[in-house]
Amino acid sequence: MDGADGGAPYYLASGNEVALFEQCHARQLAVMLKGPTGCGKTRFVEYMAWRLGRPLVTISCHDDLSASDLVGRFLIGHAGTVWQDGPLTRAVREGALCYLDEVVEARQDTVVVLHPLSDHRRILPIDKTGETVAAAAGFQLVVSYNPGYQRMLKDMKPSTRQRFVALDFAFPPPERESAIVAREGGVGHDLAHALVSLGQRLRGLHDRGLAEVPSTRLLIAAARLVAGGIPVQQACHAAIVAPLSDEPTLVGAMRDLVGLTFV
Repeated sequence: MDGADGGAPYYLASGNEVALFEQCHARQLAVMLKGPTGCGKTRFVEYMAWRLGRPLVTISCHDDLSASDLVGRFLIGHAGTVWQDGPLTRAVREGALCYLDEVVEARQDTVVVLHPLSDHRRILPIDKTGETVAAAAGFQLVVSYNPGYQRMLKDMKPSTRQRFVALDFAFPPPERESAIVAREGGVGHDLAHALVSLGQRLRGLHDRGLAEVPSTRLLIAAARLVAGGIPVQQACHAAIVAPLSDEPTLVGAMRDLVGLTFV
């Protein structure tokens, strides 16, 4: 959501992450954002791209993401075979911020493609064409991942991790999170505060088997439904409880907490 100050993405800083990111950009350092799902990592990158006046290329990583998906491939057309840059190559040529969301979801052989861009070389070798693309001024590599969730499945290799400056993200403190939910959800402070209180209670179920706790993003979704006229308990069930689990015991516990919060 744009803000009132010239189209800036709304972002409420919680520490010195803005200054750290600016210094990394000025000194051509790659950045890794670590934190739970929905805590504001993507919005932070959008805000920093706006603040730095750089284009932003976002890549959502997944198990089937190949090096060709990032770098590019030859395509056959009416005029013959032509090379088409992938999103990573476009970002390198344009001097954009290239953001790989949930990077460890990509195959390891794909992640290795990032190595020469994340150190002093700042180059992208394209094996299929024999070209080596030097990163344009302003290019910056940014990746994100959720350590708590992904460490159970797979993690980033140390040889890759040590190429990045790491910024830790967490859910904001209650008052700050309430301000974000009110602003982004279009509701009053009292309702936003109640939704955040619910979120904190639900996050306490992590020790009872809830794999993913409710993010600020889910609280905002519930707020938007309420702002649109949906009753608050119904909105919480649809936007918060249902996305988090199908396990009957956990769903029942979450519904009970919704009922206690919104009588």
